[in-house]
Amino acid sequence: MALSFSIRRQAGRATWFVLAAALTAAAAGAGYLYLNQPAKAAAPQSAVPPAIPVSVATVIERNVTEWDEFSGRLEAIERVDVRSRVSGYIEAVHFPPGALIAKGATLFTIDRKPFAAEVARAEASLSAARARLALATSELARAQSLLDDNAIAEREFEERRNAERDARASIAAAEATLDIARLNLGYTRITAPIAGRVSRAEVTAGNLVAAGAGGVVLTSLVSTSPIYASFEADEQTFLKYASNAVARGSGAKSVPIHLGLANEAGHPREGRIEFVDNRLDPQSGTIRVRALFDNKDGMLTPGLYAKLKVGGAGEKPATLIDDRAVGTDQSKKYVFVVGADRRVAYREVKLGPVTAGLRVVREGLKPGESIVVGGVQRVRPGVTVAPTEVAMEVSKRNAVAQGKSGQTS
Repeated sequence: MALSFSIRRQAGRATWFVLAAALTAAAAGAGYLYLNQPAKAAAPQSAVPPAIPVSVATVIERNVTEWDEFSGRLEAIERVDVRSRVSGYIEAVHFPPGALIAKGATLFTIDRKPFAAEVARAEASLSAARARLALATSELARAQSLLDDNAIAEREFEERRNAERDARASIAAAEATLDIARLNLGYTRITAPIAGRVSRAEVTAGNLVAAGAGGVVLTSLVSTSPIYASFEADEQTFLKYASNAVARGSGAKSVPIHLGLANEAGHPREGRIEFVDNRLDPQSGTIRVRALFDNKDGMLTPGLYAKLKVGGAGEKPATLIDDRAVGTDQSKKYVFVVGADRRVAYREVKLGPVTAGLRVVREGLKPGESIVVGGVQRVRPGVTVAPTEVAMEVSKRNAVAQGKSGQTS
């Protein structure tokens, strides 16, 4: 029985060896088949990204008169704070707030009765002085005749002559007092010292006001036409125009200047430079300039923001591009230049002012180069683009678009 168990155990071991050998042979065969099977086709390469559609325009060159642009503020030529010259009660206000007022128009009236009484008293004092003068003149004439007859002493004659002189001086004083009283009576009618636009009444009827510089401001007036526009010019600009003026033998007043309000397109108003300060501010490196503009339509209001452009440097060749092509990289300005292979290149540029709707390029571009003007945000340096040629000038683009629209219709 033990022999039978041993035989069975040996038989089981043999069976396991056979199975293990079979599995090893099967694995080896599978590996051989895998290594020797035909190679599959290589995976397709990654697809080339499509070209980005953009609008491009050719950099142009043209003779232009460069204009320098500034920001400024409008200022009234004349401004008056209206105060009372006499103390009294405000009796009436004679203007609506914000109205245009002619010079000499009545703004306020102050109670006249106390001042009219002063005039009456001064007139009475003058009449009394004249009566005293008449008596003194008569007494002097009588004394003169008596002196000629040696009927009175020289001293008595001198006293009567001094009395006559005193009477004349009293009349002069009485007349001056009357003039002051009449002036004060006239000051009860407060009038506009200049023509312009009036503010609101700061004091209403029934209030007591004091006289002089320490009194309350009743209202204010500003002149409306002409009007100043003041701005700060940098040192380089000042030197440029100063040298041009010297070369032409003319002053700064010959330099053309144009103005536009915040809601106006461009700079439709033409004026002239009226004043250039006599020194530059060493802290800001700027000089104060003031120009004069007509204000016939009344739109130019003191304190408004003003867009100003100053020209006069003469015509010269300039490289011009559309502002749409310009990007900003921190403090740098750049454009994307499209090469012959339709690849985009980053190009840093230095810009000048805007003239005739196009931006002057000081450095970085040459006339004839092609730059991206539409779709700048979609491209990056090195990418390939599908360019569509457009005109650099807006007016020409519009003309082309209208022509295509007409053909389509």
